[in-house]
Formats: sequence, C-alpha cells, structure tokens
Amino acid sequence: MARTTPHAHPSAEGEPLYRRIATELLGELRDGTVPPGERLPGERRLAGHFGVSRETVRQALELLRRDGLVATDRRGSHATLPGLPVETPASLTFPVGARAATPGTVARATVAWEPPPPDHAEALGLAPGRPTLIHRYRYATADGRGLRTAVTSFSAVALAEVQELARYRDRADGTAAAHLRRAYDWMRRAGLTLHHRDAITRHTSTPSVRVTRRVHDQYARPLEITDLVVDAQQDALVYEFTLPGRTPTPSGT
Repeated sequence: MARTTPHAHPSAEGEPLYRRIATELLGELRDGTVPPGERLPGERRLAGHFGVSRETVRQALELLRRDGLVATDRRGSHATLPGLPVETPASLTFPVGARAATPGTVARATVAWEPPPPDHAEALGLAPGRPTLIHRYRYATADGRGLRTAVTSFSAVALAEVQELARYRDRADGTAAAHLRRAYDWMRRAGLTLHHRDAITRHTSTPSVRVTRRVHDQYARPLEITDLVVDAQQDALVYEFTLPGRTPTPSGT
C-alpha cells in the first residue's frame, strides 16, 4: 500500500516531504526518464510511484512550476528542462537485441550494483571483485518462447562520464524496473563517440545464439560489454548499418 504522508509534515531531515518528492522527480526528468516536451504521468501514477498522496505530488509539481522546470496546460504537465527535443531512436538499441513489450510478451529489465562476470571485468579493465553497474534484460512471449536474455556491465569510465548512468548506483537493488533504452543517447550527449564490435557465436549443443557487444569511445576506453543469448529456433537476428556516402572523385583526375 502506498504511503499517504501529508505534505505538510516534514521528513526526518526536517525537509518538507513535497520538496523531497520534487527533488526526486527532477532527478528522473534530468536522467531522461521523461524526455523534454513529453507529458508527465498523471498525479495518481506519480503518487503511486513515489508512495505519497496526490496532494503531496500536487505540491511538488507546483514547486517545479514556480522554478520553470514544469509547465501545465490542458493536456497535462510536461518537463521544460533545457535539452535536446525528443530524439529519433538511435540505430544502436540498448541493450543489443532489446525489443519493446507488446501484447503477449514480457520484457523486464533491472539494475544491480555488484561485481560483474570475470570476462566482463577483464574486458572493462576492472579489478576482480570490484562492483559496477550491471543491467539485466529478459524478453519472452507469454508462453516462454522466443526467449532472449542480456547482461550488460558498465565500465568505471562510463559511470564517471555519463551522469545519467551514475545516478542509478543508489537505486540498483536488482529488483526495481530500470529500462535504460536511452543509454547510448546519454553517452553521446556526454561527448563520447561510440564504437561497437558485435561477435555472434552459435551454440553447438543448443539452438541458441550468443551476441557479445563491446562498446568503446574515441579514446579506446571501454564503456560497456553486453552478452545477449537468443533462442534462435523461432527467431532471427537482423543487423542494420548505415554507411557514410562516398565522396565523388572529381573528373579529370
């Protein structure tokens, strides 16, 4: 059951509850959970999300409106943070092989702060046993067919350079939903040029296919590594690439 603490009551730190909720909501707006210009969830959903009353949410939104960070019109409230408009989906999806949940399918993603698999730690240059941000993704039809699972480990460089990723450390308990679909957009906005290498391996004993993606930046620093396993009985992997156009050679040379 959601908490319904009255907004007038201060928190344990002496801060009004509505002000703390405004701060948490602002953090989610800044990390791209709701891109600039898109509508925020309704007050009822926000109240359930933060575990407070609708009145507390209303007070928090009013505080953000006074600061010019949220605007409200007939269609509802939306973020007015400075930033890029809603972007065209990148050609690189995160994680590799991710699919949107549709009727009859289940897609779940979580994050945890823990030591990565040994091969991931080696690829990212992490000391054995050192924890990092781990993203787990699972997709399947309702009957369990078409299963695909992905495990991603982020490097210390990615967490230091990309603040949207770093913010997940404190909430990476391994249970809360955390779809990081815009991870590659966040990296590019942080000034990183992304280079990726995908290796596809067929399992000899099962009909599964493994795809290992390694992403590094323009300085050859590792950013993340993902292992995707796909039940290939009913599925196909499609890779789409865009190549730069060739500059025409002037005639007469």
